Amino acid sequence: MNDIAFLLNGTPVTASGECPTRTLLDWLRETRGLTGTKEGCNEGDCGACTVMVTDETGSRALNACILFLPQLHGRAVRTVEGLTGPKGEIHPVQQSMVEHHGSQCGFCTPGFVVSMAVAHKNGATDHDDQLAGNLCRCTGYAPIIRAAEAAAKAPVPAWVEDEPALSGGHAPFAPATADELADWYAAHPDAVLVAGATDVGLWVTKQLRELPEVAFLHACRDLQKIEKAKDGWRVGAGVTIAALRSATEKSHPAFAELMRRFASEQIRGAATVGGNIANGSPIGDAPPALIAMGALLHLRKGAERREIALEDFFLDYGKQDRARGEFVEAVTMPATAPELACYKLSKRFDQDISAVCGCFNIALDGQKVAAARIAFGGMAGIPKRAAAVEAALTGKAWSLETVEGALPAFTEDFTPMTDMRGSAGYRLESAQNMLLRYYHERSGAAVSVLEVQP
Repeated sequence: MNDIAFLLNGTPVTASGECPTRTLLDWLRETRGLTGTKEGCNEGDCGACTVMVTDETGSRALNACILFLPQLHGRAVRTVEGLTGPKGEIHPVQQSMVEHHGSQCGFCTPGFVVSMAVAHKNGATDHDDQLAGNLCRCTGYAPIIRAAEAAAKAPVPAWVEDEPALSGGHAPFAPATADELADWYAAHPDAVLVAGATDVGLWVTKQLRELPEVAFLHACRDLQKIEKAKDGWRVGAGVTIAALRSATEKSHPAFAELMRRFASEQIRGAATVGGNIANGSPIGDAPPALIAMGALLHLRKGAERREIALEDFFLDYGKQDRARGEFVEAVTMPATAPELACYKLSKRFDQDISAVCGCFNIALDGQKVAAARIAFGGMAGIPKRAAAVEAALTGKAWSLETVEGALPAFTEDFTPMTDMRGSAGYRLESAQNMLLRYYHERSGAAVSVLEVQP
């Protein structure tokens, strides 16, 4: 196995002979003695393990607990210890945290200040979003947000301006192109493909699974492109959720807003659109919206490629229309989706998994419903269209009477389950209410929970 070389707090380091699924968090704490990076949830939820990772695309805050060492090859990593300058100078966000009393027990503080330092370096001032992936149960967020605001105008310290480590060779298998990946995966069809590791990472940290053969996809830059296509936009499977959100803010505002609520900044900076589709999760946030837009999926096995409607990819819980050795190469979405609305229902507004995610794309011809595409996550074992509801609307007058008349059709489309996120009855009624919400929103009513006042 090749060595893994990267910069750690400004110094070149090499990890030799490591298991390819050893996490950065474990390596930092156990091998390097850098214990400032904390282990809280060990699943990318609490942010206590946040580190700064820099490559040629810029700097991101990522969760070290589900970041595998090979994913760092050729990159630069800064832990909380690396935020201090060479002469002991304190980083502006650290100083601001002290001045605004932003820490009590201190366990979460290292992750907070690293997230704040990344936002500070990138000039990001949407502090509520930037810090949604860092959980605090002692201090509360008000003084921490005040600290972030106060530090925003301070200059970025020179010592955190890392240049990625230019290392030759590969980490444990990390193809450089989609062609290289296709040839290798066709010959090793039982291997696990790791893109952002925001899902696969939990296989290791929570399920304690051993992954004997893996391929890391972060070096496939040709899978990380968003390109204009005849049918709209072709989004490579390696495009991160953060990049997708940024690219769609103007053309697909409803979709971009849904992506804002996709986990946290740390997860969005690693998770990929291809991974969110390929894992087949019934509660993945991107597939319902993409299905509602009529997205096409591009699959590849070796030199062979095929294209299917995205909704046809999901066959049953844990089962997709994907052959051994075949992988998701891209998804094509329309250039715009002006009638699209996406509603995510979860116990927390930020950093939470959907109980129900409903996406509506209804085209009107005058005052009649010309076409309807409605898709849900959390209502079945797969992301699924509401075909009976669509049929109950299509060709009818666009009115509250029509919408209310279509509500019983939800029981034809879905038999949701009861679990810790919601009962079957709760999910069904919530889905029906989302259609009502869509109608009222199209009629000009304020329906956002961030806008409606008691």
